[in-house]
Amino acid sequence: MLPAAFTTRASLATVLPSSLAALSGETNDLGLPAMEHVVVIVVDGLGAAALRARAGHARTLAPLLGKATTIDSGFPTTTAAALATLTTGTTPGEHGLVGYRVRDGAGRLTNQLTGWDERMDPASWQRSRTVFEAAAERGVTPRAIALPKFAGTGFTAAVLRGAEFVGVQSMADRFAAAADVVATAGPGLTYLYVAELDQLAHARGWESPDWTTALETLDALVAAFARRLGPGRGALLTADHGVVDVPESGHILYDTAPELLQDVADIAGEPRLLHLYLEDGASPAAVAERWRDAEGDRSWVATRAEAVDAGWFGERVAPEVAPRIGDVLVAARKRIAYYDGRDPQRTGRNMVGQHGSLTPEETRVPLLRFGAAA
Repeated sequence: MLPAAFTTRASLATVLPSSLAALSGETNDLGLPAMEHVVVIVVDGLGAAALRARAGHARTLAPLLGKATTIDSGFPTTTAAALATLTTGTTPGEHGLVGYRVRDGAGRLTNQLTGWDERMDPASWQRSRTVFEAAAERGVTPRAIALPKFAGTGFTAAVLRGAEFVGVQSMADRFAAAADVVATAGPGLTYLYVAELDQLAHARGWESPDWTTALETLDALVAAFARRLGPGRGALLTADHGVVDVPESGHILYDTAPELLQDVADIAGEPRLLHLYLEDGASPAAVAERWRDAEGDRSWVATRAEAVDAGWFGERVAPEVAPRIGDVLVAARKRIAYYDGRDPQRTGRNMVGQHGSLTPEETRVPLLRFGAAA
């Protein structure tokens, strides 16, 4: 049985639209009060389950974490899709970023974070207007504070368009830059991106001492930042997805089962969410059945039509977006990840922390409020 669609009003798609509404004193899905400046802190990879498990190392964040302070990140739980959902207020079926690696209109497998070029124009491939563009039209100053290496990239143009980009290297300096911005007069909407926890989770796992140390650093920086918030200034802290640590014993080499590759032309997505693109004329139902027979005890398997009907990509999938989704999807529900053992580079096999699928560890993220937002 496939998981149902996410139906809660409080989801990642509501965070920035609600923040913008609060700057105009309007009612909003999150019930935020009227404010003059809102900072949305996005901690890549900070799942609610991991934060709860390391509560003793997050004395500012963890006490705020309760049933009413977690939201759904949406699906797929990968940065490209989730950040587009956050910054547009729309779901992947509308904005078009439906995975990490997908097949584009030219039949190429392209990386949604780094594969942008003239044949995958960020201005049209990402189909929704951003909240930053809407903010500027309302006289609100939108800014995005992130790592300098993201300046001018295709992904930045796709999901942060309309915002003034401010590149700052260290986590502490990014918080300092946000504090300076918040102190300025006039309505403002600021996006503050924290990459470090996700990077460490991939390299060493969220259960590692290194990840815990980074969480302690984040917690201290948020506490200091919150103390500096003046009247009418609020902050929200959320994440794009959570993380599952996958041991090497959980690596599933799908090439060792030839029947799984029958009728499959390309495999994209990522290790915890495969997008299978089929040969012309192949039956998605037949391929899905073969994968269910082999992997159904540890993964959800759905045809594109079944996934769309279940609302995995949102209530609506635009006709232009549907072909980007694999003909068959394989979403891990145990601590496993899928790889092609024929790959001589062993691509991705050194990753510990992973995400992309539908488990609560990946989909449930915090939404914590500070200053006037509380």
